[in-house]
Amino acid sequence: MAPQPSGAGSNKPRKRKRHVRSYSLQLPSKPFPLASFIHPFRSSSMQRLVLPTVLTTAFIFRWAVTYGPYSGEHTPPMFGDFEAQRHWMEITIHLPISRWYWYDLQWWGLDYPPLTAYHSWLCGIIGSIVDKSWFALDDSRGYESYNQRVFMRATVAVSDYLIYIPSIVIFTKWYSRTTGTDKYDRYIGLAILLASPGLIIIDYGHFQFNSVMLGLAILSFASFLADRLLWGSLLFVMALCFKQMGLYYAPAVFAYLLGLCVSFGSGGGDEEGMNGGLNIAGLVKIDVQTLVLLGITVISTFGIIVAPFVVFHGAERGALEQLGQMVHRVFPFARGLWEDKVANFWCATNIVFKYREKLSTASLQKISLAMTILAILPFCLLLFLRPKKRLLPWGVAGCAWGFFLFSFQVHEKSVLLPMVAMTLVVAGGVDRDLLSWIGWANNVAMFSMWPLLRREGLGLQYTVLTALWSWLLSLHELPSSIFAKALHVGFYAGAIALHGAELSIKGGVVDRFPDIWVVGNVILCFGAFVAMYLWCLYRMADEAGLLDEMMLQQPAGEVEKERLKKVE
Repeated sequence: MAPQPSGAGSNKPRKRKRHVRSYSLQLPSKPFPLASFIHPFRSSSMQRLVLPTVLTTAFIFRWAVTYGPYSGEHTPPMFGDFEAQRHWMEITIHLPISRWYWYDLQWWGLDYPPLTAYHSWLCGIIGSIVDKSWFALDDSRGYESYNQRVFMRATVAVSDYLIYIPSIVIFTKWYSRTTGTDKYDRYIGLAILLASPGLIIIDYGHFQFNSVMLGLAILSFASFLADRLLWGSLLFVMALCFKQMGLYYAPAVFAYLLGLCVSFGSGGGDEEGMNGGLNIAGLVKIDVQTLVLLGITVISTFGIIVAPFVVFHGAERGALEQLGQMVHRVFPFARGLWEDKVANFWCATNIVFKYREKLSTASLQKISLAMTILAILPFCLLLFLRPKKRLLPWGVAGCAWGFFLFSFQVHEKSVLLPMVAMTLVVAGGVDRDLLSWIGWANNVAMFSMWPLLRREGLGLQYTVLTALWSWLLSLHELPSSIFAKALHVGFYAGAIALHGAELSIKGGVVDRFPDIWVVGNVILCFGAFVAMYLWCLYRMADEAGLLDEMMLQQPAGEVEKERLKKVE
């Protein structure tokens, strides 16, 4: 019999592929509990489970916070921020757009940009389908019920998981590529960002929608990292049009984009070559095409968002009057230098110089503007002269710290902007010092909001989230620098002492100085925030190679080659 031909028709049994355990799983975990939580997913067969596991765990802790009180719960006559958000849903679904920024301004008049109004309108439409009594015009003021509370809490969670969390996932992907970080470290960075306690307790506890604005801004940063500049510009304008606090990031974003379009000599950003470039005497190169397209994108996006207020301005008022009222409501300069005490320069130094008594509002506005520009200038200049992708989070964080410390009319919750931006750098990998600084900074931000959280009965949520965050990142392990150790330990000692004194000391000095604990909080946190501002500046200068150039006196190109070798 002729032999059977080998090949496809052969009956020879196939050899089973032997399963080899992933070598990466045998590598030790990073030495803090959050990394140990991610470590079992390090093998290639388990990596598909890490994202749903992290997102589900993050949701459990977020929703647990919603079982606590919220801003203004059972506290007439104004009922707090919860009522403000509910009221905006009420007026946007019942009134024509021409009246949104004019209606009964004494009862939580709308004072956020148009995209917040559109978001309120959408939430109000959906809520009215469930129960119309929740948003009955005027009659529903101060309305509180269990089902309404669940719905309002759900609007925060849905907005968070539709906008903020996808933005974080996308950003960590692109920033880790920029810095050469592996998947394991990227997932650790993602988990750290989702565990950050400040945003959780303000949005899910206090009740706000900061995650929408922050999500749009972070998605724009991810677009810049992916070289999608026009999409990034569009998304950043949307962030500005959701909450005006996005202006904290705007100068840094403008400087970065301008730096990509303008280069000096043979320098430039991360991209090599320009579209439609203009070369001026070989000294300055301008990418005119990209610059024009960016300008068109920004202007047209703003125009589309505010167009309904111009088109449907109503018979009583003109289009310009509508736009003027919108700007007046969004930028409340008439409220003065500050309303509540916040840990910035003005409140911290007001104990020795009474600004509002000795200077006019107009003078304070000019001084505040000048000091803010000086504070943000180093970060903007670095981003303009060296528009490297890995510098973007540092520049944005430093610029936001400058605004928080020195700008006009700052709120306690504004600390979320520099805090979230500063925490973004963990997507590029973490070492012990970076982890200590980021963890400590988040704890300082939480403590700075304690007077607000205490008033609203969120002490339990504050304590649990702070303790959980500190444990997950092993913050008992201090940074290597002696100065940093002293700084961190000094703050923790001061915060514990203030909490202890507030709980134990009653009457006497407290009756004479009822704001004594708030003032102590402001002074302690202000010093820590100044340290964070300086640390961000130092780290950004280091990432840009300025410190190496000063120490080694090497040309920028040589230093860059050396840094890339270290990364590899």
